[in-house]
Amino acid sequence: MNLINTEVKPFHANAYKNGEFIEVSEKDMIGKWSVVFFYPADFTFVCPTELGDLADNYAAFQKMGVEIYSVSTDTHFTHKAWHDSSDEIKKIQYTMVGDPTWTLAKNFEVLIEAEGLADRGTFVIDPAGKIQIIEINAGGIGRDAQELLRKVKAAQYVHAHPGEVCPAKWKEGEATLAPSIDLIGKI
Repeated sequence: MNLINTEVKPFHANAYKNGEFIEVSEKDMIGKWSVVFFYPADFTFVCPTELGDLADNYAAFQKMGVEIYSVSTDTHFTHKAWHDSSDEIKKIQYTMVGDPTWTLAKNFEVLIEAEGLADRGTFVIDPAGKIQIIEINAGGIGRDAQELLRKVKAAQYVHAHPGEVCPAKWKEGEATLAPSIDLIGKI
């Protein structure tokens, strides 16, 4: 099933954020842009590089009104232990969601059931709670927060400007396209 333009399914999960355990649900994503960032497991190799990169760019996401939710099938307790023991993970100020019941991984269709882990899945969710971007990477391929920022800016632009689309490599401030019959065969 294609999840593009579908609403985030209901869930309740425990999370770790800024020294506290909190509860999160799909309702926390309504009214703002969100990134749900699945990764296989805490205390691993590629995962801390990705989460650290997101932490380094978190202020830029916040400036755009975007909240980050990192998710693995570990518990919120494991997230706290990792946060307390790793200099790279200590930088994280965004929400680290525990998904030991696999609810979120199943909802977003990234569960590797045989391993009890999630694929490297990135989901950008609009303020109505609908999924606008999906990216799934193989386990050994890390993601780039700068490229994710660019994609979120494009999604926000298209959302705010109906009738316009962002071409390949589009960056904020560059020309967009207004699809019409006049453009066919001229690009």
